Amino acid sequence: MRPNIVTVPRNDRPNWFTASILAIFHIGAIAALFMFSWRNLAVTMVLYWITICFGISMGYHRLHTHRSYRVPLLLEYFFAVCGTLTLEGGPIFWVATHRLHHAKSDKPGDPHTPHDGKWWSHMGWILFGETNHNNTAVMSRYAPDLAKHRFYIWLNNYHWLPIIILAAILYAFGGLSLMLWGVCFRVVVGLHATWLVNSATHLWGTRRFETTDDSRNSWWVALMTFGEGWHNNHHAHPTSARHGLAWYEVDLSWMQISVLKYLGIAKSIRVAKLPTAAENREAA
Repeated sequence: MRPNIVTVPRNDRPNWFTASILAIFHIGAIAALFMFSWRNLAVTMVLYWITICFGISMGYHRLHTHRSYRVPLLLEYFFAVCGTLTLEGGPIFWVATHRLHHAKSDKPGDPHTPHDGKWWSHMGWILFGETNHNNTAVMSRYAPDLAKHRFYIWLNNYHWLPIIILAAILYAFGGLSLMLWGVCFRVVVGLHATWLVNSATHLWGTRRFETTDDSRNSWWVALMTFGEGWHNNHHAHPTSARHGLAWYEVDLSWMQISVLKYLGIAKSIRVAKLPTAAENREAA
């Protein structure tokens, strides 16, 4: 039997190491607000785009987890490094957790379902219990395709190293204020934006498809996460590289995948489409 990723009940004692790291980052994010500059904001916005869009949305989620499209291996590796800069763990951990979420969405065994509480689905599941960030052997059972690559095994074991290197670079070029903005403030906003996909888009929003879970579409979460908020669309068509299926559902990640396709970089792209009016009438 495969071990559950979240092994400790939500009412048990917290994981103090994880809680301490998150507390430090939140304190740093608040401190950054007292060191505002347009340069700091501009650098943070660029890094947010690189890490949340390339790293999480286009990388960890649509590419590494669901294999919705294919790119050259070096670019795939680059997206994974961008993903580690979000403080959301290494690629094997992230992919394994998300695959388990899809397998047991809003059912017993889902790592972060709101059925276990709104706060639990947002961040409680990270703060309590052993989440196996560095237990590559356990997590690889859920991501055997990634575990075939020595690079992904290394990156999962040392997922904290790229963000330390980034912090050192930002401090060297812009001092404490740029480091707090480009690392702490960016990471905290990115974490909560990603966690909203786990919590808010299983609680509030519209449902286009009748899925077996509580997934919903949320335009405001989509804007924060480069298209990840069209969550009901995604759960209905998990392998689709396009999440915003209607013209008004803004999906910036899909737009950038389309650019990569135009340049001949992205291939084997899987895309779900909305049924036409004629198909709807035929189904009825």
